[in-house]
Amino acid sequence: MSLVIAMDGPSGSGKSSASKGVARALGLRYLDTGAMYRAMTWWMLEHGVDVEDGEAVAARAGEAALVSGTDPNRPTIEADGTDVSGPIRTREVTNAVSAVSRVPAVRERMVALQREIIGAGGIVVEGRDIGTVVAPDAPVKVYLTASEAARAARRAKDLAADPGASVEVTQAEQARRDELDSTRKASPLAKAADAHEIDSTELSLDEVIEAVVRLAKEQY
Repeated sequence: MSLVIAMDGPSGSGKSSASKGVARALGLRYLDTGAMYRAMTWWMLEHGVDVEDGEAVAARAGEAALVSGTDPNRPTIEADGTDVSGPIRTREVTNAVSAVSRVPAVRERMVALQREIIGAGGIVVEGRDIGTVVAPDAPVKVYLTASEAARAARRAKDLAADPGASVEVTQAEQARRDELDSTRKASPLAKAADAHEIDSTELSLDEVIEAVVRLAKEQY
């Protein structure tokens, strides 16, 4: 199937869970582009690169060997042969990923890798610039959002093991990421002009999945 579903939106909007659910429902592959940027960020931190130094990040952007799995039932991400699915979800990586992902050299490499994985289609791709940059010709584009409070609460729940990740702290960190991601020069977070916006604040996960599946069947 050549269908490509582009799922964009800010963190905490429910993109990952919804995208995986849609992929399973339609028998498609799944790609978490955010995990790719997180893996790159993890690699930079592991190699002692100052993530606030754009030139230093750019100089080493081509070194990390990243491999993304596309099975929605078991999505994987590896950096230099190491499974980093867990480590990339820490607050350290979360708070550094915007600095790394705004570097043009990083985005150029990631977009090339993402387009290679998308290939002939048959995939749900989630991120922040899928419908605008990575796959602007995708026949189905969704912009998933939610209130700041709802997004922060969801993210804090994901970080329950971290005693410092209160809802208040998480919301402040989230607001900083939103600002950085939406104002960067290279591929900023933005809603594609032809994307269908879905506000997940009051919706269950199943309701979001059903809405996207319905949209895909209507448009494709």
